[in-house]
Amino acid sequence: MPGFDEDMSIQFHTHDLEIPAEQAGQRLDQVLARLLPEYSRSRLKAWIEAGKVQLDGRTPRPRDAVAGGERVVVQAQPDAPDEGREVPAQPIDLDVAYADEWLIVINKAAGLVVHPGAGNRDHTLQNALLHYDPALAALPRAGIVHRLDKDTSGLLVVARTLAAHTALVQRLQAREFERHYLAVCTGVMTAGGAVEQPIGRHRTDRLRMAVRADGRESLTHYRVIERFRSHTYVRVKLETGRTHQIRVHMAHIGHPLVGDRTYGGRLRMPRGATPGLLETLHGFPRQALHAAQLALEHPGDGRAMKWEAPVPRDLRQLLAALRRDGAAEKA
Repeated sequence: MPGFDEDMSIQFHTHDLEIPAEQAGQRLDQVLARLLPEYSRSRLKAWIEAGKVQLDGRTPRPRDAVAGGERVVVQAQPDAPDEGREVPAQPIDLDVAYADEWLIVINKAAGLVVHPGAGNRDHTLQNALLHYDPALAALPRAGIVHRLDKDTSGLLVVARTLAAHTALVQRLQAREFERHYLAVCTGVMTAGGAVEQPIGRHRTDRLRMAVRADGRESLTHYRVIERFRSHTYVRVKLETGRTHQIRVHMAHIGHPLVGDRTYGGRLRMPRGATPGLLETLHGFPRQALHAAQLALEHPGDGRAMKWEAPVPRDLRQLLAALRRDGAAEKA
């Protein structure tokens, strides 16, 4: 639930949760890291220390042990608007699918990080947006409402005003965005289906997510577009938007995305593949995932809006190699 700090300039989102009974005896900051895996433990600890977390109505410490069953309210405060000014504007080419005074829809290229972080201090989408529209410095993270992984291509929306940002975040949290992806998975699927498995931070590798019983509710729908000898081209619809959700869920059902070194393990080569397919698979530089369609209600006038991003060149080349391999096998 979005809200505002007392100075009415810094937006926050309120999470109202119940501590699971099985977490009894553990530190509060550790429990929150499991319940809210989209935030780092250091950020959660900072919010606790800043009084942004209430545990059964009192202000706790990060190291306080929980008993289980308590109500915890977290004011998850993103970057302050002034912090956007510390990110330099950089002239980076952007594929703008749509823009008006309320929002911008970007067709993000694979390889472009969305905002600065460890290992990616600049040359991100946020740097590019600040060059495209310097007024975005007044908004949290230059108006970025949701993210795509660095190596995922496709559509994402950026707010241009604080009112638009608030409205779009509310609709995203209410699952009112419609997001469809295209993906190439390893293995041959017999039919489409859904994966409804909770996702949380990996227990030992903080850079990965995993299916966990104590994770957050996550639902992914998928349907088959085209089958190949050892791969499947699918269309995926997100009901929830957890970090790495599609990649984790597809790997969980035994069909990791082509090129996904994090969740797919070693590169799998189909038996008897043509040299062309082997070369394409070896050279495919990223997870084969593209955010192809985005639909939402306009934050200004309530219009139903929809955008589609064409299949990028590298994914088209992968699909062409798979088709040629199938044709060669039948010949």
